[in-house]
This record gives sequence, structure tokens and C-alpha cells, in this order.
Amino acid sequence: MVAEGGRGLAVESWGPEDGYPILYLHGMPGSRRGPRPLVNHLYNSGLRLIAYDRPGYGGSGRLEGRSVSHAAADVASIADALGIETFSVMGRSGGGPHAMACAALLPDRVQNVAILVSLAPFDVDPAELDWFGGMTPSNIHAFTLAAEDHGSLHEELLQRHSALNSDPQQMIRSLVPEMSPGDRRIVWETGVRRMLVQNFDAAFDPDEADADARDHGLQGWFDDVVSLVKPWGFQVSDIEVPALLWQGELDTFSPMDHFYWLADHIKNATTMLALDTAHFGAIPAMPRILRWLANTANPAGAASRR
Repeated sequence: MVAEGGRGLAVESWGPEDGYPILYLHGMPGSRRGPRPLVNHLYNSGLRLIAYDRPGYGGSGRLEGRSVSHAAADVASIADALGIETFSVMGRSGGGPHAMACAALLPDRVQNVAILVSLAPFDVDPAELDWFGGMTPSNIHAFTLAAEDHGSLHEELLQRHSALNSDPQQMIRSLVPEMSPGDRRIVWETGVRRMLVQNFDAAFDPDEADADARDHGLQGWFDDVVSLVKPWGFQVSDIEVPALLWQGELDTFSPMDHFYWLADHIKNATTMLALDTAHFGAIPAMPRILRWLANTANPAGAASRR
């Protein structure tokens, strides 16, 4: 699929083609093959889940210097190509801000939005949010470099990227020391681990875009991290459509105070706070969240989608 400016976009969908369309914005780093509900669930629920690789990942061409807001243009291009006028959006983790961009900038097309374990904007008033408070050391380090030293950030991501190229499970193992016990149980469940490995493998596989193995996927990862600490290109308060915020209370990758800040600044926010779980608890919660999107967008069809 081709986006604005002739860039290629890798897109994949699951579920019935005539099902209710939900555009899924993957995490960071990640790809269109990121964790998702089982296909049987989508068919039984009448839902069509559509995901794409953000620029620089997988089979999508890079858009250097992109901002979070650019996701809205790519999502609109995908919907146009698929003949879809209105739809819902869902973003998990690093995809959360990109889902918010779609909700804020495409209000005539996006019916509602689900925002799972997301960060808040970096440039908020420190009196309102201690952005790094309660965050894992690895995230603090990466986002500090993104704000202050792009060269060092690129070099560090390149080293991690090289390890991932030889072993996609390395990403999971590198995160385990900072995970809560609940997150560890989730990511080592066979089906979830398989999806995570497929996710990282597709994000960094040069065959996806016939690219240089040394750099492929690294550009998307670097651009994602940097985009999150720049101005996003919209205000969270611009979101008018119904929004669902989902958060695990033990999350340290996207800390609780980010969830509270977003809840205070999104006008039509419904909140779901899950006790005794953390960042990866959003994965098993997806079926319930997809039902909320479908039912809120089309209440008349709620009974058929339960």
C-alpha cells in the first residue's frame, strides 16, 4: 500500500472483511504482527482488525523526522485504500499516542479510540506530571537520550538492534528484569511469547522491505523514541470522540501518573484500571477493549458482538 509521498506501507488485517473496522497502532518497537486477539475471537465478534508497520519498521518506508501526528495521515490513507469511511482506533504502549493523534486529527472518521498503557506528552507542565516518576531505568535512559543526545541514542539502539537480528527473543529477555511478576507470567505464556517474537522479527527483518540488514527497523525505532519527546502535533484536549483509557496499576514502563494525567485531559474518557497487573496485562485485555470499541461506535449492534 502507498502512503502520502509515495512511501510504502505494510498493512495486514484479520477477521471478516465486512466486520466492523478497528485500526490497531502497535507498540514500540513493533510491527503490524504485534500481539492481538485470536482470529476466532474476531470472527465470532464480527470485528476486522487492521494493523500496519509505522514508517521505518517492517515493510513500511521511513519518514525521517516524523512526528506522532503523522500517524493520522497514514491511517487515513489505509482506510481510503480499503474503502473504509469510519472506523475505531486502538493503540497499545508506544502506539497509544499515535492512536490519540488519529482521534484528535480525524474526528469525522474516527468514531472512538482505545488507549492502552500509554505515555502522556513529554512537554506537559512539570507541576502537573513528573514525566519520569515511577518509570523503569531503561525507559528513563532512552527518553533522556532522545531529548538530549540523538547520536548516543542511535548508537545504543543499533547495538540492541544487532542482537535482535540474531535472536528476536532477546528483546523479551532484556525486559524481564524490569517486569512485574504478573507481566513475566503473561509474556512467557506460549501464545503471547510466540506473537511477541513474530512482532519483533517482522519489525527488524530486512526481507520485509528489501533493506540493509544493518539498519532495517532501527530507523522506525529511533524515530518512534524521538517523536515521543517532541511536540506531538496536536493537543490531547483536542480529542472529542469517546475514549477508553486502560491501565495496569503496577505498570512502570508507562507509569500510573501518565494514565491519571490523560484521564484529566481527555474530555470523554472512560477509564479501566486493572489491579494486580502491569504493562503487558493490556494483551489479554484486548478482546474486552475491542468489544467496547464496537459497542460504543454502534450501540445497536452490541448484542451481536458480545
